Amino acid sequence: MLLLPVCVSILMGLLAGFLPSVGMEPLPESRFGSDHTQSLESPNSNYSQLTLKLEFASKVVEHEYIVAFTGYFSAKARSLYISSALRNTNDGALEWHIVPRENPASDFPSDFELVHIRQASTSSLLTLEDHPYIKRVTPQRKVFRSLKYIPSPETPAPCNSTHRMQKWQSSRPFRRTSLSLCSTFWHATGRHSSRRLLRAIPRHVAQILQADVLWQMGHTGSGVKVAVFDTGLSEKHPHFKNVKERTNWTNEKTLDDGLGHGTFVAGVIASMRECQGFAPDSELHIFRVFTNNQVSYTSWFLDAFNYAILKKIDVLNLSIGGPDFMDHPFVDKVWELTANKVIMVSAIGNDGPLYGTLNNPADQMDVIGVGGIDFEDNIARFSSRGMTTWELPGGYGRVKPDIVTYGSGVRGSGMKEGCRSLSGTSVASPVVAGAVTLLASTVLNRELVNPASMKQALIASARRLPGVNMFEQGHGKLDLIRAYQILNSYRPQASLSPSYIDLTECPYMWPYCSQPIYYGGMPTIVNVTILNGMAVTGRIVDKPIWQPYLPQNGDHIDVAMSYSPVLWPWAGYLAVSISVAKKAASWEGIAQGHVMVTVASPAENDSEVEGELTSTVKLPIKVKIVPTPPRSKRVLWDQYHNLRYPPGYFPRDNLRMKNDPLDWNGDHIHTNFRDMYQHLRSMGYFVEVLGAPITCFDASQYGTLLMVDSEEEYFPEEITKLRRDIDNGLSLIIFSDWYNTSVMRKVKFYDENTRQWWMPDTGGANVPALNDLISVWGMAFSDGLYEGDFTLADHDMYYASGCSIARFPEDGIVIAKNLKDQGLEVLKQETAVVERVPILGLYQTPSDGGGRIALYGDSNCIDDSHRQKDCFWLLDSLLQYTSYSMTPPSLSHSHSRVASPTASERPLPQRLEGNHLYRYSKVLEAHLGDPKPRPLPACPHLSWAKPQPVNETAPSNLWKHQKLLSVDLDKVALPNVRSYRPQVRPLSPGESGAWDIPGGIMPGRYNQEVGQTIPVFAFLGAMVVLSFFVVQLTKAKSKPKRRKPRIKRPTYLQQQQTTNGKNPTV
Repeated sequence: MLLLPVCVSILMGLLAGFLPSVGMEPLPESRFGSDHTQSLESPNSNYSQLTLKLEFASKVVEHEYIVAFTGYFSAKARSLYISSALRNTNDGALEWHIVPRENPASDFPSDFELVHIRQASTSSLLTLEDHPYIKRVTPQRKVFRSLKYIPSPETPAPCNSTHRMQKWQSSRPFRRTSLSLCSTFWHATGRHSSRRLLRAIPRHVAQILQADVLWQMGHTGSGVKVAVFDTGLSEKHPHFKNVKERTNWTNEKTLDDGLGHGTFVAGVIASMRECQGFAPDSELHIFRVFTNNQVSYTSWFLDAFNYAILKKIDVLNLSIGGPDFMDHPFVDKVWELTANKVIMVSAIGNDGPLYGTLNNPADQMDVIGVGGIDFEDNIARFSSRGMTTWELPGGYGRVKPDIVTYGSGVRGSGMKEGCRSLSGTSVASPVVAGAVTLLASTVLNRELVNPASMKQALIASARRLPGVNMFEQGHGKLDLIRAYQILNSYRPQASLSPSYIDLTECPYMWPYCSQPIYYGGMPTIVNVTILNGMAVTGRIVDKPIWQPYLPQNGDHIDVAMSYSPVLWPWAGYLAVSISVAKKAASWEGIAQGHVMVTVASPAENDSEVEGELTSTVKLPIKVKIVPTPPRSKRVLWDQYHNLRYPPGYFPRDNLRMKNDPLDWNGDHIHTNFRDMYQHLRSMGYFVEVLGAPITCFDASQYGTLLMVDSEEEYFPEEITKLRRDIDNGLSLIIFSDWYNTSVMRKVKFYDENTRQWWMPDTGGANVPALNDLISVWGMAFSDGLYEGDFTLADHDMYYASGCSIARFPEDGIVIAKNLKDQGLEVLKQETAVVERVPILGLYQTPSDGGGRIALYGDSNCIDDSHRQKDCFWLLDSLLQYTSYSMTPPSLSHSHSRVASPTASERPLPQRLEGNHLYRYSKVLEAHLGDPKPRPLPACPHLSWAKPQPVNETAPSNLWKHQKLLSVDLDKVALPNVRSYRPQVRPLSPGESGAWDIPGGIMPGRYNQEVGQTIPVFAFLGAMVVLSFFVVQLTKAKSKPKRRKPRIKRPTYLQQQQTTNGKNPTV
């Protein structure tokens, strides 16, 4: 009798189109080493996980230059232009030739040429750029990508274990190691985190994001061309059905993937079985731009990008990136791609959890930048954080990433067959690229789909994660179904990112919400991105209009705006500066208003509208105002004199971190000094940012000027004004870093392949410039380089590649400690301990009412980049001294106090001869002989918008997404489909099930072999059930009927009938 329920279950399962889940496994615990970029499961290993270290590096190729033209020309014309330009150099010994490029784009016109010039002088390069058809000449770059699989044992490393690389790398790695030990890999989102039942989550990302809903509607990516720029793809991979073209742009004679990364990315986008992708019917174009040795060149990318434009690619996934947003040929070509309606999706980077670590091109306005989360909707620790640093020091960064999606433990195609699991934003990027491809296939009018409209749909539909700020999650988590609804009721229009400014909303609007504004403070700058879905180019009509709400005290704030003169491609910026009006100097409350912006774009040729298309958007503004705090509570952070990579080589402040040699995080209080800023706010200080020269602020408003890790030079006028300000009561705190010319020459990079030297433009800090600044008080830093652990005022401290104090006034307080001579270790590989190294100095200036000065030789203890032991307590003590003239007893009576060092003890450091700091400096300019200071620039002047008050009530909740015009989600119906229930696909002969996971049978033709067997099994099952019922019925009819026994009446009833003579009635 057990046969019936078994057969019925099989039959019903088959007829319903699915089998019950078999072998469902939970998401395994991820283990990561110090370089937790990606993880890979290994089923046949003694280790539960394999960690995939992903590193990028780029080097200048000697003698090779990319010559960019103003348009597309034939090979013959390009050669003639270069020959004509180089003939004007009058250098008969100049040797040059055009480097041949054998790739599919070589038969078509191009906008660049790769030229090999031996011993090219500056004059010859300038002569090239003088040609009317040549736009720019830049060095060729060689790009390295390192994929290293490292086994992670079951036993976790102890909490106090550290790993330091002891070899200098002659590259510029784009990866950062973990900043903390024994910390959870995922950043908590602030939600309730008590014990809860852990769910077994199928890591089938396409169906987790409900792509099957669109599949059942018949949308599968058909007709959309998607390009994957990676390591290639095997020709007969069983997961792909519509590989339209495979092209090779490397110097290797193969199209296959020798590493597996490109296959995985392509699988997430378009796999048709096992680990199914989002758009299996899309046209897959494979661009092999990395060799099996993980090497690429800028010229390879440029040729491949040109070919993508020629092939009219719709969506392009780029799972690479780096911090060099000033690589002009690459950045310009990305702009050209998006201008040709190519929707580019790029990974935001794996350099989290540090802020200011966004990678290019994902940080560009026209590119969809993608961050990573796990399956519990926690921000991935590896996912890079905003803000963008292009705009520093004068402006403020933009919101990036744009959106986040699953990037941990995601299943994708294996190199030859089967599936595997990877983690990283290079995994999250193809998730969004696949979703974008699928969404594009759902739109009937494909002309509406462009980089701006697609980004508008994604960010307007994204689900915000609670407890996470906008520089971590962007607009939130990808919501595929809501994006489909928005995109299918979309009308071309402009929109803003972010769509509102609420300086009271925490934590989403961090850091804006972390500090109220007040009269006399530096203006708060919010950099808003304008997305223009109407056309590739546009403009702002007239000027933006500021309309304060009178009932909500909008007239208590002043607003100034600057904006892009032209919105191209598809986007521009709107910088909003907010300040408090004078009449609100002692007022406290909430003020609101909005900015109105009208964008105009030329109508398309086939558009029904003639002339221009216009779109008006509203930017609500809400701020909290407090009375101006006392001078002693106000700290001014000097941003103007901080330099970083790019454009120059500015080395890290901690020389122990040899695997991360570049200082590229912006040195801003909201990037790598975020923890210090949060600490100062918790102590009641108000911290403002100075993005202009020292001559541009009113020193009487501030208690302390804070200079940390300054690499820039100083104008003579700045030095004079600072001396005057300190005499009048302003105090100064300087956190310096190392500067030693011998060490700088030692740590320069040498590339054996290109024989190219990379020389630092300064040390960890520009100590000679700082010494010029403070020399009037008899102070100076030395060129010593020290490190070591010590205890100060009962606090454990670590001195990481700091300098010492060489000179200090006799009546000052100087603290000294025993430290290791790190300079000797770097130069001669010898170890020595130096006793009584002066590292901290406190001084009260002698003038009546004068300020105080505090010097400390190392900034690593307040820098998030490589901080090992924080010294926020020391910063508190120094601010107590500078703001309130309260000398900490723990310092003034310390047993480490020593006599002030004198001028005769050690010579002061000198600037490195032949450095190129003037190339990147805002202060210096090239001059015959030594560089000279530029003329002092004018202080920035804001033109405050004339208010147009409105007497109406402001909206109470700005968080609700402002709907895109004409978008009505109710009008876009969805099918009544069941929730996803995973199925198991039968294995093909010889196929390994090691990587197989529960997968769904997609509608249509994606599992044709399985689909063809369903009717056969259904028929057989039905026959078995029918036969069973026939047999049962035949047996029942063949048996003789039993006669039911007659029940005798009780005696008392028989007697009653006899007595009455009739039967009883009712």
